[in-house]
Amino acid sequence: MSDLNYSLLIKKRDQRGSAALSSSARSVNSTNHAAPPFIDLPGADRLPDTIAARTRRIYDHVAKIYPVSTFFFHSRAHACALKHAEIRNGMCVLELATGSGEMFRRLVHANPEGRTFGLDLSPNMAARTQRRARSEFPDAQSHCGAVDVRNLPFRSASFDAVVCCYLFELLSHDDIRLTLGEICRVLRAGGTFSLVVIGENGKFFNRLYNFAGGLALAFWGRQVERASLKLIEESGLRIVNMQPVRQSGYPSRVLVARR
Repeated sequence: MSDLNYSLLIKKRDQRGSAALSSSARSVNSTNHAAPPFIDLPGADRLPDTIAARTRRIYDHVAKIYPVSTFFFHSRAHACALKHAEIRNGMCVLELATGSGEMFRRLVHANPEGRTFGLDLSPNMAARTQRRARSEFPDAQSHCGAVDVRNLPFRSASFDAVVCCYLFELLSHDDIRLTLGEICRVLRAGGTFSLVVIGENGKFFNRLYNFAGGLALAFWGRQVERASLKLIEESGLRIVNMQPVRQSGYPSRVLVARR
């Protein structure tokens, strides 16, 4: 890969992630007497991993405390993304990289009569997200699994909206292209893709973030705001909205694109 070695493929599949997604589908079957027609479960069993084992281990370990980061730095960007994502009740919605689930719960709350799916590479993050969402919204159809975002286990044109927050920083440009290709595939015509990335509009913050990334690249990644704009346009999606957000000195950029 061109820029991040830790974004290379891992050959060993994530058995726990496959089981989590399969379990979600079985739950839909038992609760609503009909499995989601757009899930391709056999594909879930063949999914490879997307980032190195050390990144997965880090996020598995910090799953319990990660909500603190969202509270101080990400919650405003999440609210902004939800405001402009055009989520309407009754939709089929997908979130990539749920983290510990704060944005996912916002999506489920906005879509109680629809279907909301969340994916994260970290099994602990996915499990935490599932538990909290099911606890707070027991009647909603919400399902999470640990899955590689470069190879989504869903049929084409399955979703009205896809949301992704602070993931691209952890992917190489090649993997971002693959992920965007999958997003375009699973989005329905006219569907929206909402992306939140770390902003690059502060010189001091940029230097600080680059320093942190040099110390722990597998956790911090690197800034990709400018690169993301170009890669989204290359994918065929049309950017329709951009919003800068700042919280506790932490800059974010919300991008909304339409298929």
